[in-house]
Amino acid sequence: MLSTYRYPKYEYVAPPETRSGEAGRYPVVVVGAGPVGLAAAIDLAQSGVPVVVLDDDDTVSVGSRGVCYAKRTLEILDRIGVGDACVTRGVSWNVGRTFFREDEVYHFNLLPQPDHKRPGMINLQQYYLEEFLVRRAGELPDLDLRFRNRVVSVSPAGSGATLQIETPDGAYALTAGWLIVADGARSAIRGMLNLDSEGRVFLDRFLIADVVMKADFPAERWFWFDPPFHPGQSVLLHRQADNVYRIDFQLGWQADPEEEKKPEKVIPRIKAMLGADREFDLEWVSVYTFQCRRMQQFRHGRVLFAGDAAHQVSPFGARGANSGIQDSDNLCWKLRLVLDGKAPESLLDSYSGERVFAADENIMNSTRSTDFITPKSRTSLNFRNAVLTLARDHAFARALVNSGRLSVPSFLTGSRLNTPDSDAFAGDMVPGAAMDDAPMQEDGTDFWLLDRAGGRFMALVHVADPAAVDAGLARKFKTLASGPIPLEVALVAAKPGRAPAGLRVFVDGKGRFAERYDSAPGTVYLIRPDQHVAARWRVFDASRVNEALARATCNSH
Repeated sequence: MLSTYRYPKYEYVAPPETRSGEAGRYPVVVVGAGPVGLAAAIDLAQSGVPVVVLDDDDTVSVGSRGVCYAKRTLEILDRIGVGDACVTRGVSWNVGRTFFREDEVYHFNLLPQPDHKRPGMINLQQYYLEEFLVRRAGELPDLDLRFRNRVVSVSPAGSGATLQIETPDGAYALTAGWLIVADGARSAIRGMLNLDSEGRVFLDRFLIADVVMKADFPAERWFWFDPPFHPGQSVLLHRQADNVYRIDFQLGWQADPEEEKKPEKVIPRIKAMLGADREFDLEWVSVYTFQCRRMQQFRHGRVLFAGDAAHQVSPFGARGANSGIQDSDNLCWKLRLVLDGKAPESLLDSYSGERVFAADENIMNSTRSTDFITPKSRTSLNFRNAVLTLARDHAFARALVNSGRLSVPSFLTGSRLNTPDSDAFAGDMVPGAAMDDAPMQEDGTDFWLLDRAGGRFMALVHVADPAAVDAGLARKFKTLASGPIPLEVALVAAKPGRAPAGLRVFVDGKGRFAERYDSAPGTVYLIRPDQHVAARWRVFDASRVNEALARATCNSH
């Protein structure tokens, strides 16, 4: 039990199959009601796809576990209806500070420029996120969330997979047209299918201590190398909701996990860090090691793996839950198009391709962070300490300091769904990049660009004057929008103006869209349903937009 949180106990409801004795059949079944499985189920269900979620537990995760949720993840959580709840409850932050022994060597700001809806990061205990997701799931008529339903066998077939499930009312079977596996790092489903996850185990141990205290520490990330209160090791401090502070102490591989979790071992470490006079209560303690590993492929026929079931990284850099939720975001729009008959099944191969690339990027960054934090030789330690010493005064050394490269969305520049640039552009909004946000107006109402994008393809067409758009061009826009792939066309302009009937106008009054997208009158951006850039041009050409749309959905020949 925690002093700051009361765990919900979700009701078990007998599945209809246990009463009828007949196997059920569903378009999509998700195994695992953690953040990734719930995010995927909600994404599909709120667009009308019936989903069953199976979980062998009846509550949320024990302990704070995942803590940091990045701006990109918050934007995805906005689209599935829980972003506001998370940001309201969590602790927003943008600044991180790195210390070597007693001195600060440098600090960074994740979001130095204004005019973004969401902060660079929030800190929020994972049980809150799961609670908000369960609540959202309960609002959706197409989502059947089944607690205390344990999958005991899976039999894949060409048209889906058959699952055997145990419940308090006995066993039953169901068939899934598509099976999304999000049952965590020790994935039982992965084991049942004899699929491997390969990688590297790091020979080090870390102590997590969640501490309740009233303190005036700012909402920042603080990381120490070799501090006087924990010499020769590293320490990380994060503030979470409810005045709970997460402290990670590096212990070394020789530490005994069971001994280190005892209060008589933990409390002196915390007092050495905070001072003997600081009052605190120990909320939760765990000792962990970690691995960087992944499956070879995330798609196996009609079985799709996501989150920790597909890939694992060290906790440094907050890449676990963030990358898992981005998996679900990448997967669901593709699966929806396949289910609707608007894209071939081969589109789902791009889910594996794009997210394997992202996983490799995360594993690379996570491995580098871990090697810097826990040097494996005297030479490596001397190099690291020299870098930290130089970083106080020299910018080149600060770039080498690695206390956990923080989660950012992957630039999927190598994806076969992209249409390569044929025109010159500056900036980061290349094909494959996740969209940047911008403040906008429509009919005098303020909004954020990312709140109007996502869930379907969108063409953003920059015009000098919406009122000057002629009838012929307006017809081309409307023809595009009425094609077989759901597409919305919106005009972007620096000033308001009355566009032809049926066309929306997004007013870029502050010029942030023009700045961040290197956009000028004539520029066109084609945006995917997961808010990644699919293509861009300097001049509108309906045939080129259609070709890019076909390419982004694997409908091109």
